[in-house]
Amino acid sequence: MKKEFSSKLGIVLSAVGSAVGMANIWGFPYKFQAGGLVFLIFYILFASIFSYVGLSSEFAVGRLAQTGTLGAYEYAYESRKNNSKLGRYIGFIPLIGTFLIAVGYCVIVAYILKGFVDSLTGQIFAMDAEIWFNSFAMENYSVITYHAIAILLTIITCLGGASSIEKSNKIMMPAFFILFVVLAIKVATLPNASAGYANMFKYNPETLNINTIVTAMGQAFFSLSITGSGMIVVGAYISKKEDIVSSSVHTGILDTLSGLIASFVIIPAVSVFNMQQVGGPSLLFVTLPTILKNVRFGRIFAIFLYFAVICAGISSLQNMFEVITESITARFKNLSRRSVFLALGIIVFVLGVNLETIDSFGPYMDIISIYIIPIGASIGAITWFYVLKKDMLLNEINLSSKNKYGNKWHKIGKFVYVPLAIVLTFLALIFKISF
Repeated sequence: MKKEFSSKLGIVLSAVGSAVGMANIWGFPYKFQAGGLVFLIFYILFASIFSYVGLSSEFAVGRLAQTGTLGAYEYAYESRKNNSKLGRYIGFIPLIGTFLIAVGYCVIVAYILKGFVDSLTGQIFAMDAEIWFNSFAMENYSVITYHAIAILLTIITCLGGASSIEKSNKIMMPAFFILFVVLAIKVATLPNASAGYANMFKYNPETLNINTIVTAMGQAFFSLSITGSGMIVVGAYISKKEDIVSSSVHTGILDTLSGLIASFVIIPAVSVFNMQQVGGPSLLFVTLPTILKNVRFGRIFAIFLYFAVICAGISSLQNMFEVITESITARFKNLSRRSVFLALGIIVFVLGVNLETIDSFGPYMDIISIYIIPIGASIGAITWFYVLKKDMLLNEINLSSKNKYGNKWHKIGKFVYVPLAIVLTFLALIFKISF
């Protein structure tokens, strides 16, 4: 099994595949419309900080330890020659968070597969979009077949490790961007689309408040998948010849671009048809089908839409499954990747089929997003900048780097990135915010 990505393009597309998901497609446009230009400015500011320091530190730790979540935390704590026992077990917190998110995420991808197939058959337009959505979202065990297919596709594209993940993302990520650009061009031809663009970039003084800033910060942080787990395994597959900070920054740029492209599709379309702006599943399964039903060649564009989102969903699931499998096989050497993937797929499926209704998986995902993921992200941030030896982290960051990073980079991580991660965790826990 190949243990390294073959090129910088492979690294960035695989990392972008891990990062780009529902947060970009139904989260970013909703928050962008609510916060307008203020949201966008602060989002770009925070995304720049998080990709420059947070994402690059997770890449660096993964490459330094040459392993994923569990091994990386153990390595970091052993570097201090103390609390090695804590290091052996603390990584389970972010890893469990990844597993629990994967359970719910498979349900989302099952919904998307259902949308894709019904677009092909025309079933999606045979009835009111809300009635169509409720026909499976409100019924138990209604997407079991699609659920199984989502898990099977994920495992198949992960079996070859870095090689198969890289190859599949070299197809899926360009497809995602190209198809959304095609959709954006189509939306631009609709009457009064310009009003939607104007609202996107309009400065409204009332949006300059703590709520908009926190929303932008949370969106930037979790959109990049800096959860103290997922991006570590990406780093473990990065060659020693690659510039980590450069790869991190490019990942941040493309992740931001994905959210903007999605916004150029969704916000003007919602504006043209005077529909209520919503986020979450309703946007993808009610609002957009309603809009496309009233657009020439809407069925074709619905096929494009759901296929593009399938690419984003499977690429995110790849990362989740790979993180868990790599960690387990690295800790328990007698287990094979195939057996772990098989067991993981069965467990995720068995747990997930009981969450297939929107009333079940919605609250479930909120609980994981509020109570588990932010804590894991904070544990990761603290570990990389307060536990792992500074020189070891900087040496890995500077390996094959065009620029040299020293105290300034580390201080930004230690005194800006870590406090922001902790603040987001407390905000999530205290105010029950699901970023």
